[in-house]
Amino acid sequence: MEQKAGTEMVNGVNVGKLFETIDAIRQTPNLAVFKFRLNNEWIDGGLNRSTMKNFYGAGREDTARQEPFVLEADEPPVLLGKDMAPNPVEYLLHALAACVTTSMVYHAAAKGIRIEEVESRVEGDIDLHGFLGLDENVPRGYKNIRMKFKIKADAPEEMLEEIVRFGPTFSPVFDTVTRAVNVEVGLDK
Repeated sequence: MEQKAGTEMVNGVNVGKLFETIDAIRQTPNLAVFKFRLNNEWIDGGLNRSTMKNFYGAGREDTARQEPFVLEADEPPVLLGKDMAPNPVEYLLHALAACVTTSMVYHAAAKGIRIEEVESRVEGDIDLHGFLGLDENVPRGYKNIRMKFKIKADAPEEMLEEIVRFGPTFSPVFDTVTRAVNVEVGLDK
């Protein structure tokens, strides 16, 4: 990220602090290592609840949150749930849209590009033949995801295209979804 001269706050981002963080990580690379975690509990049927409170980052355990964030997931009735919360694959779309958007806004701020509004539409295709075990050739997850952005900024079209490219280029969630990531699953004893 190149520092761009300008005011301290751009797009709600404290650009000075952003570059201080980048400099600190350059000087002490292990500050960049983070471990996010959650605890999940099954409630009933398709309903389960995740709580997120502490995480490790910037060289220490971060315990600043007074209360945990709580997210519930369920399934719609057509998938035998009670529709009490978004389902997990909807959360994945949310995480993807949120992370790509944040990446766009932060990188635009670092370059001094002021954004007034960002909206996105995200849609994914899933075929239940995979999940239900009816066809092992069908993926269990999304086969395709489409993201479209509307950006309002005082910038020419080519600059808006550059802003959109910041998202997938720098988003940790986009990177995780688009490459194979090792996930270890086992019984906790």
